[in-house]
Amino acid sequence: MSSLTPLQGTLGTRRAAHLLRRLSFRYTKERVDLLAGMTAANAVSTLLTTAPLQYDEPIYDDAATPAVENLKWMIPGTVLPAEDFVLRRWVVAWWLGEALADPGARHKMMMFLHQYNVVTASSFGNTQFFDYLSLLRWGAFGNWKKFAKKLIFDNCMLRYLNNTSNTAANPQENFAREFLELFTIGKGPQVGPGDYTNYTEDDIVQAAKVLTGCRTQGDRLLADPETGIPKGRIQANVHNWTEKKFSERLQNLTIPAVTVAAQKTAAKVEEELNLFVDRIFDQPETARNFCRRLYRFYVNEKITQEIEDDIIVPLATAFKNGGYEIKPVLQQLCQSQHFFGEDNTASVENIIGGILKSPLDMSYQAISMFGMPIGNAATAPLTRFRFFSQGVWDRMLTLAGMPLFQPADVAGYPAYYQTPEFSHQWFNSSTIIARYKLGVMLLSGKLTIGGNPNGTLASKIDIAAWVKNSGFFTDPSDPYILVQQLLEYMLPKEVDNDRFNYFYQSIFLNNLPPADWTYEWDNYLSNNNDTEVKIALERLVVSIMYSQEYQTN
Repeated sequence: MSSLTPLQGTLGTRRAAHLLRRLSFRYTKERVDLLAGMTAANAVSTLLTTAPLQYDEPIYDDAATPAVENLKWMIPGTVLPAEDFVLRRWVVAWWLGEALADPGARHKMMMFLHQYNVVTASSFGNTQFFDYLSLLRWGAFGNWKKFAKKLIFDNCMLRYLNNTSNTAANPQENFAREFLELFTIGKGPQVGPGDYTNYTEDDIVQAAKVLTGCRTQGDRLLADPETGIPKGRIQANVHNWTEKKFSERLQNLTIPAVTVAAQKTAAKVEEELNLFVDRIFDQPETARNFCRRLYRFYVNEKITQEIEDDIIVPLATAFKNGGYEIKPVLQQLCQSQHFFGEDNTASVENIIGGILKSPLDMSYQAISMFGMPIGNAATAPLTRFRFFSQGVWDRMLTLAGMPLFQPADVAGYPAYYQTPEFSHQWFNSSTIIARYKLGVMLLSGKLTIGGNPNGTLASKIDIAAWVKNSGFFTDPSDPYILVQQLLEYMLPKEVDNDRFNYFYQSIFLNNLPPADWTYEWDNYLSNNNDTEVKIALERLVVSIMYSQEYQTN
């Protein structure tokens, strides 16, 4: 039976590493060791603590302008780049830097919200895209129902889903359709013509009427009073004021027509929106849909009937009864016996190491674990920007099948939702080279793939210096201990003797006696010549990152 019962006792290294890999983009030995001495409940609480932003935001409030205009850019140099795509790259590079620095789970949860509430970085202006990222950050550990309501007035979303052309005279159903199908309740199996179990085609028509008049606010002078984030506006004179009558799937919600001119106000439109959103969130399937997605993102991609009954339904019930607060439901799921594969579920073998790493997980786990130096935000901002923009965004992510903040369509990244392959879609003939070249790229400091493969990455891992100075190893001169400790933190599961000997004897020692490594290491310590030790260490790291075990979380 699958169990949401909290796991008892201290985590230990393997379970702490599993928790950190699944919840955070920042994976370090120090973080693993810290969590290893905690209970599951305390460890999850630690990761769900909101860490402050680590770097200056790319845009911030200019005191000389109205309070929410936020049009002063943190761009080096005296001339602001005129090209829109350059500014967009600065916003994305800033987010990538924050995601790498975040010691907790917030940026991973932002990625979850982005996947199921997609806009592209080019859907509107760069300041509006920054506002969208701010809304994701606000909602990550917040209230999902509130987030869904605020999403209706996100400027990027309004533009991306064409609600700017949704009027009483010319209805546009894109936003209404995606709000139901992708953002909240989900379709469900089709049981009849235009009937998707959870709503109908006519419900989409009625929802589109409710959404008429929701418009973008290009000058960003209107802010949400709760979040302080610039938002869209209501244009009441293009709103559809006729009766909106929903089907039995939404319990026959009826919003009366408004015929008195004086009542046709923005406040009345908001009242209609609240009635519509409240009715969606009244349905038990809305909470269940969210919890299934949460489960597939953080735990396992396969949901059996046992998982549905024992995990999803009780989790969703607690989620709905708790008013749709995200943090408690994430806490309950990730501290459970089931999350660690330690209940008696038939599929426990598919939990730890059961999801293929996304390109972002794969890259950031290596970059953070090896302490890869990145340009200082204050003293070397252009170097830092180049690393995240050209190195991470273009090579490590886009060429590996994850065009971050530029998914092909509103459904998001196929590896997160498309059955039955799910995460296996990260690994195909067009992405395999980028995945397998990652280790070489990080160790050489060269771009290695794509245009200008000999171009520099603006940083690289100095593997010999890292082994010497990081404190990661108890005794780097002992090759057995070195390989053992590296495998313990880099791979999700313990390998058997044959596999260990492959990495230890065939790869690291190159079938030479262990004493040879000890000699070379001592020689490196005495004369600081890393030539020989670097060859063996790079051979080992590249082999581990190339392995099928490292490909999984």
